[in-house]
Amino acid sequence: MRKLVYYMAVSLDGYIAGPGGEYDFYPTTDAYTAWMTERFPDTIPTRFREMVGVADVPNKNFDTVIMGLGTYLPGLADGMTSPWANLEQYVVSTSLEKIDDPAVTLVRDPFALVRELKQREGKDIWLAGAAKLAGSLLSEIDQLIIKRYPVLAGAGIPLITGEFQPTQFTPTENVLCDNGAYVTWYDRKQ
Repeated sequence: MRKLVYYMAVSLDGYIAGPGGEYDFYPTTDAYTAWMTERFPDTIPTRFREMVGVADVPNKNFDTVIMGLGTYLPGLADGMTSPWANLEQYVVSTSLEKIDDPAVTLVRDPFALVRELKQREGKDIWLAGAAKLAGSLLSEIDQLIIKRYPVLAGAGIPLITGEFQPTQFTPTENVLCDNGAYVTWYDRKQ
């Protein structure tokens, strides 16, 4: 069965972005960018895929992305109606009336969607940039891939928001990158 994977960058103090959605404060290097591009080519947005040399690279980890409105709208404002054309794309929103791009599906009930997607054949399902959505789908998240950067943000959007639901995960892999970031894989504890 496919897994729902919350793949996300986070500061040492637990923020995925600044108060205004900023994420450019995460330190990076050419070697780190090359490693991330090789390891997770499927997460490179469509507009950058050719630039970083992955335009024709097949998906390695994911073939589907589920995002919240907060992840979708900044790209949309920039003219990106289909942020990850290499993936099957879903936007979860109760306030958005419609999405004009046929490559992106608007979803009202994320639980039904996730349960249906998990039953299909394919690669894993990426839960992208969605603190509220991750909080609401916590019972469905099978794996976390957390890129923890050596920076304190001080304020911003937390990694997850929602109800108090202590949920245990077990670390299964950890990589220290040259920019000081740790990339850690966690599987839901059974």
